[in-house]
Amino acid sequence: MLKKILATEYSLTSLLLRLTLGIVMLPHGLQKTIGLFGGNGFSGTYGYFTTQMGMPGIVALLVILAESLGALGLIIGFGTRLGALGVAAVMSGAITMVHWQHGFFMNWAGKQAGEGFEYHLLALGIAIVLMIKGGGALSVDRLIAGED
Repeated sequence: MLKKILATEYSLTSLLLRLTLGIVMLPHGLQKTIGLFGGNGFSGTYGYFTTQMGMPGIVALLVILAESLGALGLIIGFGTRLGALGVAAVMSGAITMVHWQHGFFMNWAGKQAGEGFEYHLLALGIAIVLMIKGGGALSVDRLIAGED
């Protein structure tokens, strides 16, 4: 069963998508875990998610883990499908809970009340491809599955 979950072709496309999504998501995870890049760290983020946004504690924890450990997993290709699932869930939640009301476009001109969901849709699309295809070339998943 584990081999089926980890199995992936030697694909440079999947490698590129995996690295792109992981590198884009990791700074967001580092904001939420250790407060880098102006973030609030774990306790501040957890508190905001559970009190201000009304998320159950387990959901807040899973969001933080998806954006941090999930992003690291994507970068090294370990648990690619699980990491991509986490990112897909976070992006879906962000679209529905926060960004849908602001429309499609990001707030490039500063004229909207908030950010649209175009970025989140891109990340969601990449995550879905990775859930289908796996981590591709140079992934730990391939090594564990005995493919490299």
